[in-house]
Amino acid sequence: MTKLLLSLHVLAAIVAVGPVTVAASMFPPAVRRAAPADGSDPGAGTAGAVRLLHRICRVYAGFGVLVPVLGLATALAMGVLGDAWLVASVLLTAVAAGTLIALVLPRQEELVAQVTERRPVERRSTAQLAMFTGVFNLLWATVTVLMIVRPGSTAGA
Repeated sequence: MTKLLLSLHVLAAIVAVGPVTVAASMFPPAVRRAAPADGSDPGAGTAGAVRLLHRICRVYAGFGVLVPVLGLATALAMGVLGDAWLVASVLLTAVAAGTLIALVLPRQEELVAQVTERRPVERRSTAQLAMFTGVFNLLWATVTVLMIVRPGSTAGA
């Protein structure tokens, strides 16, 4: 059962978190292309691309809830719920989720509205979003490393 849970956990992480990290990273440059500061015509489809990237982030973020659920079930089956590496991973996962929910997705929604309504977009807005997205991605990368290395684990790496 442990191997099945671990496999599902890893697959959920790849399928759910991967698209969010990629789409969220692509979002700020897509907004800059869709709403150029010089007032030039952004071209057809750029607003649609921005909306699509935001939708990918929203949908896969919802699906991403499976990752910690399956992770906790796996940890319970492995008997490692109290291990420091797992506790750190859980805390970092919570911070990453909070970053996505409170900082990334709402700012994406604001920028989607600005691009759709052809309002000007400040470069500072996309730069700030890129920073929050980078923090989100860095948190997930750290969790991934902790899951692989498991420092202090008696199960070995």
